[in-house]
Amino acid sequence: MREECTVPCPLRERAREFPETPAVEGDGVRITYRELDRLVSAAAQALEGRGLGDGSRVALHMRRGWRYVVLMLGVMRAGGVACPVSTRLPLPGVRDALRRAGCGVLISDDAALLRGLEGVVRLRPEDLLVEEGAAYAPTPLDIELDRPATVVFTSGSTGEPKAALHTCANHYFNAAGSNQNITLAPGDRWMLSLPLYHVGGISILFKCLLSGATIALPEEGAPLGREISRLGVTHASLVSTQLVRLLREESPALGGLRAVLLGASAMPPSLISESVRRGIPVHTSYGLTEMASQVTSTPPGASREELSSSGRVLPHRELSISGEGEILVRGGTLFAGYLKDGGVERPLDAEGWFHTRDLGHLDERGYLHVSGRMDNRFVSGGENVQPEEIEEILCRLDGVEQAVVVPVPDEEFGERPVAFVRGVGEPPAQELSRALRETLPGFKVPDAFYPWPSGLPEGMKVDRGLFRRLARELRAGR
Repeated sequence: MREECTVPCPLRERAREFPETPAVEGDGVRITYRELDRLVSAAAQALEGRGLGDGSRVALHMRRGWRYVVLMLGVMRAGGVACPVSTRLPLPGVRDALRRAGCGVLISDDAALLRGLEGVVRLRPEDLLVEEGAAYAPTPLDIELDRPATVVFTSGSTGEPKAALHTCANHYFNAAGSNQNITLAPGDRWMLSLPLYHVGGISILFKCLLSGATIALPEEGAPLGREISRLGVTHASLVSTQLVRLLREESPALGGLRAVLLGASAMPPSLISESVRRGIPVHTSYGLTEMASQVTSTPPGASREELSSSGRVLPHRELSISGEGEILVRGGTLFAGYLKDGGVERPLDAEGWFHTRDLGHLDERGYLHVSGRMDNRFVSGGENVQPEEIEEILCRLDGVEQAVVVPVPDEEFGERPVAFVRGVGEPPAQELSRALRETLPGFKVPDAFYPWPSGLPEGMKVDRGLFRRLARELRAGR
């Protein structure tokens, strides 16, 4: 159990130790650690000057870039709580997010959004990124670990997104434990390839700040391989869609990569195998918003067999498996709770464990194997069906890059599985069905195989609710 109540501010410490080392590069800028510290202090003073310091919940709705990094850290330095909001949300969704997070302030670079919102203080980035008259002295600075720092919305894959409140300690210990597994140092460059409204994106900031590494900002929408080469990226965090695109690029120069952390959802085995074949140093992992990102990860140099797991528990975390096979977590990275009805709800059991609703087991070496979500399991003809089991086998087949299995209503069996399959030259439905029957009992073989829908909004995780709706519509029209 930790005893310290404060720690030296990571940004201030790096500004003192490595003042000329680049802290942020890309997006048209090269900002050293000393410059970043000064910009963050100026933004914090601008917020405080408007009475938006200690305890204020400040929403940020911005495109990814250096201004977002400065303002998010500035909110925290001012003693406020940064609440990043997805730029994919329409106006009503943003309004609802601000309400649920209890935000009275919005910083945005979207002029239309600012005009459309009422009842909150509305600020543009340029209102706060003013250094004139701001006092700056790089003297030692401590941060209180238990102070609220961010509100991050969960993915909402099984219901309405929840507003998860994190403390400074959660982000600090998440980064510290991760850096013990995947080492970082000044001169390393971790690409900010995940959005800052996702806890994985925030974790990249803290990992770099703790180590003196550089936050590399890729050009929005540009090919990842090109940006990795252009920015001299050494480390990256990718979800499955990004990894698929990277592997499809024409001979990207990836020789400088030393670690690629894979997360957000299960990685198809075919992607892992192709990454290993191509010499990409991947790390599989398991994490969740409520634990400020990673819980487990594979070590450097993991074997192909080890990469079929989600790795071992990182420092500052604890993990246990319940009698029902549910993954339970706790530790220094466990969130402060969900914001609800003006208060904070912390849904833990009597021993302080958070019940993830994920299913899995630990092997004899302590590696975690995640088998799916309790919420996804359904019953077909009296038999339990776990969609992730079917998806994993589908993704082992040549030509299949991703698969999603969902239930549809059935008069005889109650519910039956159907599958959506994405890939290049994936086998026809009859071959997919025959291949599955070689491994699975008949009741687990999908009744139908649909092509991957085009034009789906991309997110960090698969929206199973959307696939269920599509499957029902297709089933009704057969």
